[in-house]
Amino acid sequence: MAVKIRMQRGGATHNPHYRVVVTDSRSPRDGRFVEKVGTYDPKNKDASKHINLNLERIDYWVSVGAKPSDTVRSLIKKARKGAVEVEAPAVKAEAAPVAKAEAPAAEVAETVAAEAPAEKAAE
Repeated sequence: MAVKIRMQRGGATHNPHYRVVVTDSRSPRDGRFVEKVGTYDPKNKDASKHINLNLERIDYWVSVGAKPSDTVRSLIKKARKGAVEVEAPAVKAEAAPVAKAEAPAAEVAETVAAEAPAEKAAE
């Protein structure tokens, strides 16, 4: 399977917005893709928000054989130059530690033992 990194067009007429995607070269331009690795918004008034790429993922895909299109290659070059903000990889927030009850194990064992006969009597 030949893998490409290319742009997928979205947006309205005269207002383009592109996704930079990793896809099989045989799939249509706006069709199926393997992974979204960034966006390109040429009409955005804020110049720092034109290109938004996850360079770590792009480097991974290039290392396993994906070929970027000419346009995507130039976007990557601009992003590496530092002229653009680069999307930081998503970091999963760790869950806060759950506070455990401060009851000693002996008290817990007594409570369980005391409740067990009452449940059998109720049956």
